[in-house]
Amino acid sequence: MFVAASTRCFADKSFAEACFLLDDLEYDKVELWFDETRDHLKPSTVIHDPEAFYNRFREATRLTPVAFCLETDIDLDGFRVLSKLAKQFRMTQITLPASRLGTPFNAEIDRLRAFLKVGNQDGILISIKTQIGRLTEDPNTAIELCQAAPGLGLTLDPSHYLCGPHASEEFEQVYPHVYHVHLRDSAPGQFQVPIGLGQIEYSRLITHLRRFRYTRALSVEILPELLNEIDRPIELRKMRRLLESQL
Repeated sequence: MFVAASTRCFADKSFAEACFLLDDLEYDKVELWFDETRDHLKPSTVIHDPEAFYNRFREATRLTPVAFCLETDIDLDGFRVLSKLAKQFRMTQITLPASRLGTPFNAEIDRLRAFLKVGNQDGILISIKTQIGRLTEDPNTAIELCQAAPGLGLTLDPSHYLCGPHASEEFEQVYPHVYHVHLRDSAPGQFQVPIGLGQIEYSRLITHLRRFRYTRALSVEILPELLNEIDRPIELRKMRRLLESQL
């Protein structure tokens, strides 16, 4: 396992500035966060000219890219471009959002199988994020999706299980399916709190991941809308040091 940080931590900045700030905070691995509704990094912009984006990234930062995370839905043609770009970056993991609650289960399986077919051609692991308001907000449904679409994994974000409608339930059953992890500190009813004041049990989480031979990223994903600009670097440093001490 290794520690990384998502550019979402600085989604209120430009993508280049986010990379600069994470490097300055002594992170060396980065997850690229895409959101079509924000100016930070729009998938449509990258899809339009992936080679230009690849070159700009390599010229702008020495951070090692380890994963893509898509906050908003993408069509299959766009995903093909991002899958090949991930391969060019020599990364192996892309996180997609699961469909929203109310989506028919079979329709979601058909959608995910189509993405898996594309990802498999490029050697990319595809996972869907555990997320409130999506089909994965119930850990048991999340597992059923993985079982019905062989090869699909989960991006585990424990904050969504701690603060969501299934907060009273255990979610240890998801660990065999975890391909990626998003972390911040949270408490019941408080999605993001200062590091050490929440109830995310990092040591226990890492122990469970090790049990299933998880060797990939622990990606810090602090939400800028829930933390002011002054305190954010402090929290990011604390989180990096905490996770590195656990590894």
